[in-house]
Amino acid sequence: MVAGLLTMALGAFLFVPAAAAVSYPLFLTAFLVLAAGITGLQVSANPYVDLLGKPETASSRLDLTQAFNSLGTTIAPKIGGLLILSAAPLAIEQLRRLTPQALHAYRVQQAASVKLPYVVIGVALLLLAMLIGVSRLPRIENATNRSGERGQDSIWKHPNLLFGAIAIFAYVGAEVSIGSFLVNYFGLPEIAGFSAKTAAGFVSFFWGGSMLGRFLGAGLLQRFRPRSLLALCAIVAGALVTTSMLWSGHLAMWSILAVGIFNSIMFPTIFSLGEAELGSLSGSGSGILNMAIVGGAILPVIQGVVADHVGLHHAFVLPVICYLYIVYYALSGSKPNSQRYAKS
Repeated sequence: MVAGLLTMALGAFLFVPAAAAVSYPLFLTAFLVLAAGITGLQVSANPYVDLLGKPETASSRLDLTQAFNSLGTTIAPKIGGLLILSAAPLAIEQLRRLTPQALHAYRVQQAASVKLPYVVIGVALLLLAMLIGVSRLPRIENATNRSGERGQDSIWKHPNLLFGAIAIFAYVGAEVSIGSFLVNYFGLPEIAGFSAKTAAGFVSFFWGGSMLGRFLGAGLLQRFRPRSLLALCAIVAGALVTTSMLWSGHLAMWSILAVGIFNSIMFPTIFSLGEAELGSLSGSGSGILNMAIVGGAILPVIQGVVADHVGLHHAFVLPVICYLYIVYYALSGSKPNSQRYAKS
């Protein structure tokens, strides 16, 4: 966890030279380093939380930790909109009318707006790494598999893990596809016609709904079967996205924002269901599940291609397909081996 946080801090600090040089490759490098740190942190932290208590309440524990993740994503767009988008970006037509000197000065000014936010983020990550490094956290010994033996199992023998990786791919892809396009979506005349700065503020409602849903879900997951709750949330999320595509105006806007509430429990629930009965393979399983978040990099690109052909308003059909797969995973694909191969 400390190594992941330090890698994230390095990525955050790399935004300063990237902004000073106004270099797109440097910005990409900073993002890659930051993302690598985030993945390393998730690979270690999620199974740690999963193994800290009873398997029956693993979804609830992970959901509660993810709620604080959502707290950050709720606050960040609002702060980012105030700091980074304080000056409205020029339109393409306006940029074309600038002289080369004026265009360079404009790009330097725009790039400089990210320095302070990412320096603050980097310092916060360093402090958190130091705090975890000196804390006396519980030590978890290597677990055994369900038969009580070590080294006799394989991750490829657990369909709930493999199907779960696809479910994580679909969930993160759907969530990022929706979240990434919200600013442009709310700028459409038939939706809200907002400016980029105004729309960025409304994005906080999407991530805020996820945060509230996770705090509520931590309790609900102790009362109801995680698989049933996951299926219900995926069905409602798909229905809300479909409503947004079929309607316009405020109904379309608020229905797509409400998806955040039902996205809330998906990642922790899919993760814990995928990790079920892995025993000593929990670390490897966590790596597979966290690697599947690459869906957040692939599916938004596909949605962008779809939007180019059918329009952004109806391009959200891709997240709907993702939610349908999550329904399948919740009802069938998530069964662990003890249930999947149980004798009648």
